[in-house]
Formats: sequence, structure tokens, C-alpha cells
Amino acid sequence: MIMSDSSFSTQHADLIVRGGTILDGSGSAEWVGDVAVRGEEIVAVGQLNDWVAPTEIDATGLLVTPGFVDIHTHYDGQVIWEERLVPSSLHGVTTVVLGNCGVGFAPCREEDRDRLVNLMEGIEDIPEIVITEGLTWEWESYPEYLDCIEARPHDLNIASLLPHSALRVFAMGERAATDAATPEDLALMDRVTREAMAAGALGFGTSRTIFHRSSDGNCVPTLSAEEAELMTIATAMKDCGGGVMEIATTYDEGKSIVQELALMERLSCETGQTVMAPTVQIHSNPRDWQQVLQEIAAANARGARILGQVTPRGVGMLLGLDLSMHPFSLSPTYLAMEHLTPTERKTKLRDPAIAQQVIQETPIDPPQPIMAQLRDFANMFEMGAVPNYEPAPDDSIAARAQRIGIPPEALAFDILMRDGKANTIFMPFSNYADGNLDAALTMLKDPNCVLGLGDGGAHCGVICDASYPTFLLTHWVRDRPKGERLSLPFVINALSHATATAAGLEDRGLLAPGFRADINVIDHDALMLEAPEVKFDLPAGGRRLFQKANGYVATLVNGQVVYRQGEATGALPGKLVRGRQPRPEATDGKLHLSDVLAVPA
Repeated sequence: MIMSDSSFSTQHADLIVRGGTILDGSGSAEWVGDVAVRGEEIVAVGQLNDWVAPTEIDATGLLVTPGFVDIHTHYDGQVIWEERLVPSSLHGVTTVVLGNCGVGFAPCREEDRDRLVNLMEGIEDIPEIVITEGLTWEWESYPEYLDCIEARPHDLNIASLLPHSALRVFAMGERAATDAATPEDLALMDRVTREAMAAGALGFGTSRTIFHRSSDGNCVPTLSAEEAELMTIATAMKDCGGGVMEIATTYDEGKSIVQELALMERLSCETGQTVMAPTVQIHSNPRDWQQVLQEIAAANARGARILGQVTPRGVGMLLGLDLSMHPFSLSPTYLAMEHLTPTERKTKLRDPAIAQQVIQETPIDPPQPIMAQLRDFANMFEMGAVPNYEPAPDDSIAARAQRIGIPPEALAFDILMRDGKANTIFMPFSNYADGNLDAALTMLKDPNCVLGLGDGGAHCGVICDASYPTFLLTHWVRDRPKGERLSLPFVINALSHATATAAGLEDRGLLAPGFRADINVIDHDALMLEAPEVKFDLPAGGRRLFQKANGYVATLVNGQVVYRQGEATGALPGKLVRGRQPRPEATDGKLHLSDVLAVPA
């Protein structure tokens, strides 16, 4: 427990959260107390009977936690055209990190804008028209891009990684997709990296996976970047005070687990940088994640600092008539209606003759590998009005259809045609190979892993995983059988202090004097995810998946209430976070945080 001595004369604060069950983010057990805020900082935590403030929040019977830090998002475009970073801000997140997987929009010369737009469209499923309509392109350099973010008010705090694809295209132009970097290229990358770190980059993000492709099908330009190039960038980061390197990779196409993690180990050990490697259970190789964790542990025992970035639930596509894909996307009859509006298509599909034709006809050959799975009904599940991210295998559309004696296509069509929110199908492709989330649980509890992979701002028409904090607090803490639950102190630490520290943001993620006043007040009993829904509110009327939650009583960012009961207050106190942030010094002589660790799950 971290407390402040308030036994002397009356103290004044701007806001006090009173009488809540405090989970301070350190992993320590919960306790009942108060949190006082002055300006943008927490000034006292404890039994603050002698403190007064013009604004108080009664948190009796509620959880009081630090704001959550999401270190893997793709709001790189949204921060330019929008003030509210939803859906993340609806799920207790108060700080986000951009620039993951090496995609972003700075640095960028005017002649390279289309290339970066195509990369973001292809890799992160953000439509080209949305990006081109939304971006102002008031920058060329990375520092100028950060200035543009800072100039616009936001509901959350924003930090950023330097994206490798943008850096490589800036240095090499068209050669970025095909050539090895020359000494001249490396010299420019070194200079730009130093410039970015000085301006406030937290580090660097890159991609080495064949699954990351531009909208025209080309591999991400960083796929085959040589070790010398990565070492040049990591060394520049080291010389500028250090940071994190996020490296998205896959273990195939000649890249073995041992080879890739050996490269990460060399980068970390030779330059002292923290390396983060997104880690999931891939269904085609369902045991690879175990070797990944073993190799990370061995590398760290030899002096590296590598973290597996993991997610607490199955990652998969949401399929729907208003979304990017569904089981009938390749039906010739449906394809003939693609030019119609969603409402017009649905009206036609209500015709029994057309419906029968769509259900029964053979789909065309899939133009993309992922679309070959669009009739895999044994791995499809009705999402429902109350989302279920760990469905039983015998609840699959194939199993249900067999029990009631109809084709699975007919059941899938019926689900998709329903009105309201409960008309989507969940098709997991990672963390669910065994028909449960046990692999995700093991990764969550691994000491060499950190939470991430929510992808907020990306995959607008197929994925909505930015809601994972709410899922973690409900499914893993409250709703699973008692012997399979995680503890609240462990989970709050994982969502706040652990992610903040991993990213170098040591001034947040704890409820303690001197730390940022980013705070959640949560009704844990009432906490619930709503079903994902489709909104057409991006630039140019672009589509995105959106998911709300019930149970967040208040969310504070930099000392101001930005959401009450899930509704925006209008306050936009979010800050651009420039670079690594040191741990605050003790403010009362009694605060000692050097040995703060997470308790066991």
C-alpha cells in the first residue's frame, strides 16, 4: 500500500476520489481509501480525511485504478482527423502508443504519400478514401508530424514509435521495397532516427512478416531489411537515451523462431534496447508460441530484454453484411450486388429466391488466402448481443446447424440478416486452436510477456480488439470458474504499470503521489461489453467497428473527467507524450517505489 501522511492541517486538492476500493497498479492487494488530484498529478493517496476539494467523486463500492496504457495501437491517422480515440477511450485506456508494425505517416515526402497510404490500407484495413480525406499532410518530417498531433486536442494521451516503413521509404524511395540499404541510406536513417528520438519518439516499430502487405498485394518494404539496418537504428536510439523496438514477425518463409529471436537478442544485448515481439497462438502452428516463450526466457537469462506482446483473448475476424467480409462475399449473386448500398443489398437479400441462390451457389475462387476460410463454419460462432469470446466448439455454426438439421450456410445467412447489433459472426484465427483460451492465459501469466495487440484504430471492417481491457476485467477476473480466474491486482498491474513501464512511460500507471492523474472509477459488478456495431463516421463516411462498455463510472485524464458512465464530458485534456518519462520522485519522504512488482496471478 502506498499512502500519504494526511494527519496534519487541512490540505487542498482540485478533485478527490473518495472511499473507493483502490488497486494502485503496483500489484499490491486492494484497500479502501481516497485519491487526491491537483492539476495533472496525483498529490495524495490514503485516508484523506483532512483533505478538501471543490469536486469529489464518491467511489464507495467501486474500483479505483490507474488509467490503462495500450502500447499497440494504430491511431496514426485518427489522431490527425479526430479528437476522441474511440473505442480505446471507452474501455479505461488513458494513454496509447502509435507507430506499431512499422506503419505510419511520417517521415514522408509528398511524392511518397500514396505509398504509405497503400501500406496502411493493406496492412491495417483502413480504407484509402478515409485516409486521403482525413489526413492534412501538414508535415514531412517526423517532428513536424508530432507537432500536428500536439496542436489538436484529444481525449487521451498519445505517444509514438518511429515507423520503419515510413523511414525506409523516406530514405530509399521506390528501392525500399526491393533493395538492401546502402551506406548512404543507412546514414540518412541514422540521422532521421536521431531527429525523431530528440523530438519525442518512444522508439521504433517494424514488420518482418509476410502477412503485412500493401493494398496492391506487395510485401511490406521492411520485410527483408538486413541486420545492419536494424542495428543502425537501434544504435541511434541508444545514443539518444534509449527506447523500445517493436518487431512484428512470423516464423516461416525461412525465418525460424530461433533465427528471429537470436536477431532480437543481438539487437537488445548490443544496444541495450527493449525489444517487443507480438506473440500469439497461430492455429496453423498451434505450439510455436511455447517455443517462442522458451527462446525469449533463455535470451533474457543471457542479458537481453525481450518481451512477448500478448492479448488476453482470441484474435479473429468479425463477419457481417456491413463489414469487409462474410461467408457469402464470394457468392456470384452477392458480388453482383456490391455496387448497391448496404440497405439496398439487404432489401434484395430478403427476397426468398435471391436468398436461396446466395446460400446454395458455389463461391468463386478466393482472391486472397484469408478468404479461403469464409466457409469454415466449424470455426465460426455467433457473436450475439452479449459477446462470447470463448465459445465452446459445439456452439460453432457447423455444429448447431447439424443439430437442427439445416445446412450451415442457411444458419449463417439467418444470423447475418438479423436487425440490430446481434448480426455478426466471430471467426478466431489465433489463441483458440484448442477450442479454449488456455494458451492466452499461459502467455498472460508469463513474466516475459506484456499486454498489447489491441490494434485500436485499425482493421476497421473486421476486428475490434481495442476493447480487451474490459474483456480482461470481466472474463478472466470475474466470469470464469473460480479456479481459473486471475486476481484483480495482477490484471490492473498488467493493464497499467506493466505496460507503462515496458514502454518507458514510468510517470503513469500507478496511483501514487507525483504520478499522472489518469484514473478509472469502475463498477466491476456491472462491467459488461456490448456487442460490436458498425458506424459510418470516419472521413468520407468510412466504416468502422465500434464497441462500447457499461460499468466505467468515470475516466480521468490528466486530472480531468473525460467520460462519465461511458459518455464524453467534452473535456479534451490529452497530451502528446514526448519520449521516455522518468519515475516521479517521492513527494513526501515516505514513497518508495523501487521494488514495486506485480503479485502472482
